Amino acid sequence: MLAINAITPRGVRLTVLSLTTIASELAPTGLHNMFDKLIHEQLDRLHQLMADQPFAVLTGAGISTPSGIPDYRDSQGVRRGRQPMMYQEFLSAPESRRRYWARAMLGWPRVRLAQPNEAHDTLARLQGTRQIRGLITQNVDTLHDQAGSRDVIELHGSLHRVLCLDCGRHSERDSIQHLMETQNPYLAGVDAVQAPDGDTLLDPAFEARFQVPHCPHCAGERMKPDVVFFGENVAQATAAKAMAAVEQAAGLLVVGSSLMAYSAFRLCRAVVDQGKPLIAINLGKTRADEILDLKIEGSCEQLLPTLAKLLGN
Repeated sequence: MLAINAITPRGVRLTVLSLTTIASELAPTGLHNMFDKLIHEQLDRLHQLMADQPFAVLTGAGISTPSGIPDYRDSQGVRRGRQPMMYQEFLSAPESRRRYWARAMLGWPRVRLAQPNEAHDTLARLQGTRQIRGLITQNVDTLHDQAGSRDVIELHGSLHRVLCLDCGRHSERDSIQHLMETQNPYLAGVDAVQAPDGDTLLDPAFEARFQVPHCPHCAGERMKPDVVFFGENVAQATAAKAMAAVEQAAGLLVVGSSLMAYSAFRLCRAVVDQGKPLIAINLGKTRADEILDLKIEGSCEQLLPTLAKLLGN
């Protein structure tokens, strides 16, 4: 079913099926051309908004799923699978840190080897030609940096760094990974299902023997990936930097995010309060649906390159 031009309090919303579904199911009826026309009309509207003054861009997990990194939520914004580890749980119990690191050791290689997809590459090109101003990401995979984007604001940190909670110094994740693999050879070759943010679904029987990494600087045991856990606050300096990027831009384009995390949703509210356009390209429900000026439901990996062409890139 294709819903067209449903009016929201802020603007026009276009809800579309995935491009692959449209191509396979609607092409025989002649509706595929209608779909193409509608989607291009919406992208052209977005292009007109972005043509004169650059927007800030806020990305979420949906931009990285084509790169093989799972996301937390389904199309309705509901969290999939098990409850992720909470910040206080990680801090309070050595067994929780043991469980986290055992699973994360097996999940890291997939994150480490992930490559940027066309959506990341497109945003890097648009930033290079100054057609976007300020790139904020909720993702912790550094794929924007790998694609060539500059000065990326990592709202929730990066899995590529590890922080010692005892001495405050950082280590590279690759070096900590090597340490864990050396200390825990029994996990070599163990197969575990990949989960979001470098986590895995690991049989608890494998966790009890796990030796957690110690800080190479102070030998402290409380090592934490340099990311914002569920239940943890975004650093004030990072939040302020993200807000400044939004304030300096002509509007905000949300790409691949349900915006369920308040740290991201508050940026959308700020844009609306400033009277600027708020646009989303996302598959499924977002927390900001009622305040969006325009929403295009489709694959960001497929739609962003088309937008770039309209912008002359």
